[in-house]
Parts: sequence; C-alpha cells; structure tokens
Amino acid sequence: MTDKIEPGKFVSLTYVFNDEEGKVVEQNDIPVGYVYGGETELLGGMDKILLGKTAGDELSQLIPPAKGYGEYDPALIYTEALEEVPAEYRKIGAEVQMQNELGHVKTFIVSKIENEKLIMDGNHPLAGKTLTLKVRISEVRDATEKDMQDSGQYIDKKNLN
Repeated sequence: MTDKIEPGKFVSLTYVFNDEEGKVVEQNDIPVGYVYGGETELLGGMDKILLGKTAGDELSQLIPPAKGYGEYDPALIYTEALEEVPAEYRKIGAEVQMQNELGHVKTFIVSKIENEKLIMDGNHPLAGKTLTLKVRISEVRDATEKDMQDSGQYIDKKNLN
C-alpha cells in the first residue's frame, strides 16, 4: 500500500521556484522534510495541492504575490543621506535592521547608492512577483515522534481525521 499525504504523515520533497521569466530564484535538490498538518506553513498554500498525493508525484503551482512574498510596497523604501549612515552599511546588499515605535524589527537591504543618498528596501526580493513552484515528492510515511519533535510538531495522532 502506498502512503498518501495526510495529517500526521512525514513528507519529504524537492522543489524549484521560477519567476515570471522562468529564471530559477530558489531551488532545493536535497529533499526537505516536514510533518504534514502541523504548524509548518508552506508558501502559496501548497499544502492543499499536496493532500492525497504520494511519493514520486510531481506538481506545479502558480503562486501570485498575495500568496507568496506579498505585493511590492513602495512605502518600504527609505532614502537616507550617505553621511548619516554608518560606514559598514554603505554598500549594495548590506542588511540594516530597523525597529519601529512598536518594537517590531525589520530587515532592509541597501539597494542603491546614488547622488550621496543611500536607498534601503524593506520588501522581500521576491515581493510583487508571481512564481511557479515545481515540487517532486520524495517520500511519504507515518511520522515518528522524532520527526514531530525535529520539526516542532506536536500532533496528537489519536485525534487525526
């Protein structure tokens, strides 16, 4: 009997994300595993398309920005005079941690330096992009207690329906 993906099953898969032009933006060829039905949330609601599938299945799903990394928000772009920025942040790609008045911390990436100004972007690099996700299911089996602990899942198997 072939195991099907359902709550309480350990699932191992490989995946690739492509942008609108078909460029690979993220890829994992080494199978990653998690316990289906726990607290792990997969990007774009992928959990729903995995339900009932088995090892060897290959799936593809279009993920719009709202279900992926969010819409691009121009309000998350900040410009600062270069002389006001510490030297270690004066390079493209530098990560700057900023905290708002509520104490929330967000990472901003230095995206441009021009005209003595430093421009930081708080959007995820894939924000605003529609992605294509391709998944290959490597393994489906009953999750062990160790699997659940390793993935931070504490599922009461007796209550699974």
